[in-house]
Amino acid sequence: MRGYCVAIGSLLLALIFPGCSPEQSSSKTDSGPRKTPYTIVTTCGMVTDIVRQVAGEHADVIGLMNEGVDPHLYKPTRDDMNTLFDADIVFYVGLMLEGRMTDSFVTVGRNDIPVYPVTEGLDKSKLHEPPEFAGHYDPHVWMDVSRWSACTAFVAEKLAEFDPAHADDYKANSETYRKQLADLNEYTKSAIATIPESQRVLITAHDAFGYFSEAYDIPVRALQGITTEAEASVDDVNQLVDFLVQRKIRAIFVESSVNQEGIKALLEGCASRGHNVVIGGELFSDAMGASGSYTGTYIGMMDHNATTITRALGGDVPADGFQGKLKAAE
Repeated sequence: MRGYCVAIGSLLLALIFPGCSPEQSSSKTDSGPRKTPYTIVTTCGMVTDIVRQVAGEHADVIGLMNEGVDPHLYKPTRDDMNTLFDADIVFYVGLMLEGRMTDSFVTVGRNDIPVYPVTEGLDKSKLHEPPEFAGHYDPHVWMDVSRWSACTAFVAEKLAEFDPAHADDYKANSETYRKQLADLNEYTKSAIATIPESQRVLITAHDAFGYFSEAYDIPVRALQGITTEAEASVDDVNQLVDFLVQRKIRAIFVESSVNQEGIKALLEGCASRGHNVVIGGELFSDAMGASGSYTGTYIGMMDHNATTITRALGGDVPADGFQGKLKAAE
């Protein structure tokens, strides 16, 4: 029901302010930034990181959401609104990930501040449209490195429009970073492929890994739906326990930004059936690691996920992961 309310609210906003829909960019009349470095405000860490990579030295990038913050449930504070109004340009994920910020994006856009969802340039025919998500697309596109790479290119395009004087820099930064993402994408594919087929299934708290599943050929089962506003029922838990016991799955995973009570219920349910399941590790789904750490970058986040999943399910990759940068403590 909440999903339907959000969808209706977004539709009304689009009708009232047709030029400032949260899934469209608002226009800016200036030919470029008023000062250098100019200020970019972003939402979750995944957006913050790719924008920093592309903007480089030309902008100060301020992320509103820290590690462990669930963007599905995030509501902007008064300080957040002041930060948004002080921005020269704003980027967010879109696809209703930051659903409780819809009004904020519309308001900011009406004040001549460009506001862009980084997913705007993606081919919508290639996005997932889960029936339980009230007619909206699955927003967790960063779980497929190739899709997130395309979002990086979109950021470069919009920064070039905003600041034409440095357009070549944005293009070069994007191309350099996308080469790193291409290597990460290949690492993730090869890592997951080493998991024995009988164990190659990913069990998590909420359904954030649909694009990961498709891109890297690993089925995914989750207690909750696309949004963490949904709660798992007793039937949901029992059905997943049946699946774990029948398939003799050895490990399930918790998420850094999602309540772990449902996962505990799965462990207890399997134990009562005589099947020992362990927590294979904590994955990053809707938020990255601590600021300043390797997993506090998008590449580090995805490296951690791919390496943790692979090793817990019996695959063969080094403990230090992609390019040897993972630490056991992270």
